[in-house]
Amino acid sequence: MKTNPIKILLGRTDIVDFPNLNLEGIDVKVDTGAYTSSIHCHSIKEENNQLKCLFLDPKHEKYHKKTLIFSDYKQKKVKSSNGVSQKRYVIKTEIILFNKIRTIELTLTERGSMRFPVLLGRKFLSKKFIVDSSKKNLSFNNIVTKLKT
Repeated sequence: MKTNPIKILLGRTDIVDFPNLNLEGIDVKVDTGAYTSSIHCHSIKEENNQLKCLFLDPKHEKYHKKTLIFSDYKQKKVKSSNGVSQKRYVIKTEIILFNKIRTIELTLTERGSMRFPVLLGRKFLSKKFIVDSSKKNLSFNNIVTKLKT
């Protein structure tokens, strides 16, 4: 008999780390309407089979001004919530959520005008999480509670 893995309860927002991107304490929005996950990125340049970019926005408190370089990336078409398709670069990296390191695929996009620099989509959430939109920051609050005890 096949057993279903236990899924973790996740709220509508959380605070995560991306160790390979040198980003800690980043606010994320859980978006079950989005298939792919995305992160705010700018100054994206492809040259010599490498992708160079800056994450977040100079106005963001966690902005670190470091140009990151990727040799393992791809491009794909992504349809936004308003129905417009655009070609985006996609990278794989690590995310720390509920004190566990997981692999995540992120599309790079301009989200400077958005409140949350990162969206977590269904592809990442599927089979691992259950979302309760009445809750928020469950992973972050779990770690803070553990540190206090």
